[in-house]
Amino acid sequence: MAIDPQTVNVSTIVSGAHLNPAISLSMCVLGRLQWLKLPVYCFSQLVGAFIGSAAVFGLYYDAFMAFDGGNLAITGQNATAQIFSSYPAPHLSFANGFVDQMVGTAALLFSILAILDSKNDCVPKGLEPVVIGLIIMVIGLSMGFNCGGPINPARDLGPRLFTAVAGWGFEVFTAGDGWWWVPIIAPLIGGVLGTAIYVLIIELHHKETAPKENHCTSEQQMEGKAKYEMTSIQCNK
Repeated sequence: MAIDPQTVNVSTIVSGAHLNPAISLSMCVLGRLQWLKLPVYCFSQLVGAFIGSAAVFGLYYDAFMAFDGGNLAITGQNATAQIFSSYPAPHLSFANGFVDQMVGTAALLFSILAILDSKNDCVPKGLEPVVIGLIIMVIGLSMGFNCGGPINPARDLGPRLFTAVAGWGFEVFTAGDGWWWVPIIAPLIGGVLGTAIYVLIIELHHKETAPKENHCTSEQQMEGKAKYEMTSIQCNK
């Protein structure tokens, strides 16, 4: 699980830099992204994850061959499939894993909405991707023990599809008793849940206050409208 702040900076103005179907779905639920765009966003994110996995495999091809002699394994001591996609730890049940992914993605969406809500204290201009990247790192470090903390359906399914055709085989979909669907469905539900929690306990309770020096500038307001297509979030005037 990783995020490149520069990637977010480059693609923010064009697409909102969702990079995650859970974010795109949540923005549709909020009315900040057209539902017709959701399949396009999700497909693009999936393709991007697939291509990224191919790039990693190509870059480290010799290392993979040296490590396992070309025997690309999904389980066992020399397993390498988990480099690309998530697999449950031996102790993890489906129920626990499902909740794990819901909570992690809910925390991600709650944090993103807080950062981009211009009625909160603004993150310094240009540092929003860095802060979001740090949040993802914290979620991964604190919640990665169970299954690696994917919290992104595209980031998990795209690489899994690549490993299926690159030599690991379609057992990547049966490993872990058919675990593959959990990091797809659970993050989508968790993202909507985290979004609903933020709106209900924070956004709906914003009050109109007099302008303060630390409020967003007009330039930051325009950027806030572009990011994640959250056009309904505006700074106080």
